Amino acid sequence: MPEPDLIVLFAVPLERAGLTYMVTGATAAILYGQPRTTNDLDVVIELLETDLPRLRRAFPAESYYLPPDEIIEIEIARPQRGHLNALHPTSGFQCDLYPMGQDPLHEWALPLRRAISYEGETIHFAPPEYVILRKLEYFREGGSDKHLKDIRAMLDTSGDQIDVGIVETWAARLSLRREWETATARTRPR
Repeated sequence: MPEPDLIVLFAVPLERAGLTYMVTGATAAILYGQPRTTNDLDVVIELLETDLPRLRRAFPAESYYLPPDEIIEIEIARPQRGHLNALHPTSGFQCDLYPMGQDPLHEWALPLRRAISYEGETIHFAPPEYVILRKLEYFREGGSDKHLKDIRAMLDTSGDQIDVGIVETWAARLSLRREWETATARTRPR
């Protein structure tokens, strides 16, 4: 299981605030794959301007830093790649919040998020296919092998829970076929 402080510090408050979100990135890759370290929590969140009071209640100013409302509103309005941080200064941990925008992959994945019980709380995680597809995108953009390692670990550990057909369909749609072939080259039987 991923670093508990990240989940307790960020996902639990989002859940208690009744916001619609899904944990993704390294933390989700760890859940579906193998343990490794990470210093932040990545979350896709359905966020409207009317949700700002609930977001502020989830991350109160005496314990967290959130950008000013004007900045959050700008990021919410972005059709794609909106981004903001929630910081927990005492621990040094941060949560990268990605507003849904009009991203078709977000729109596909959010209704399919998985509710997982963690220390008496329900935490929502992105489906593993979504995590793989985002990691393929990050690999294409930055070339870091850590994304390929995460994908391979997920396939090795949770392969029976992963719909490869969905990954391949979306990989074609997102022009990620070559990256998918690279990621799976060492996991296919010879």
